[in-house]
Amino acid sequence: MVTPKKYLGQHFLRDENIAKKIANIPLDSGYEGDILEIGPGMGVLTKYMIAAFPKLNLKVCEIDKESVTYLKKVYPQLCIIEGDFLKLDLATCCDKEVYVIGNFPYNISSQIIFQILDQRHLVPGAAGMFQKEMAERITAKHGGKDYGILSVLTQSFYDVEYLFTVHEHVFSPPPRVKSGVIKLTRKENLGDFDPGFLKTLVKASFNQRRKTMRNSLSAYISSDEMKRNPVFDKRPEQLSVLEFQQLSNMML
Repeated sequence: MVTPKKYLGQHFLRDENIAKKIANIPLDSGYEGDILEIGPGMGVLTKYMIAAFPKLNLKVCEIDKESVTYLKKVYPQLCIIEGDFLKLDLATCCDKEVYVIGNFPYNISSQIIFQILDQRHLVPGAAGMFQKEMAERITAKHGGKDYGILSVLTQSFYDVEYLFTVHEHVFSPPPRVKSGVIKLTRKENLGDFDPGFLKTLVKASFNQRRKTMRNSLSAYISSDEMKRNPVFDKRPEQLSVLEFQQLSNMML
């Protein structure tokens, strides 16, 4: 057994049916490539992925030394990357694209998403468990309070889907919040926009989300003619993902 560690945000899933559902998401999506599981803990997802993908290359990334020792004992055939996923260069540890999956630690879940986005050329898809509030932010549509930086940037590169909600009592120890399982599928035909500038623009907009775009993006508006564009009368949550991409093109 492994002792859950608060500083690592560990909440071990105990519900076998939910674990099996999450583990099968790549297969249900028609994915046939390699898999990378983040934070396997005691392997509740891992065992189902081994069963679902017996011929595929499954790797797991685990920072907790106690979990690593447990996994080596129970799954001696498993390829374990010992370390922090947030510092992992996928190109150095994976010889091809990998589908990222996991019961993600809540305290670093947004950083995990940004890591996936930064290495999206190697991540055709991802699925897993997040704090429900985080899952709703990632999948939110424009016009609501949940819509923000994560929503726009994730949805610029991936199709996102909220799959189902998971209650607190199926974890050990139980978190104080509900969880949500989501799926990301990489968009292979992106719009014409500069990813780096889009990220800069989106962050500048939502860092002052109560202001109009004209105020929050004043440093990037290059002419009086541009400044008069009606789009700048809006607040950031009113712009769709496509509108942010179009705006970034206009301002670049």
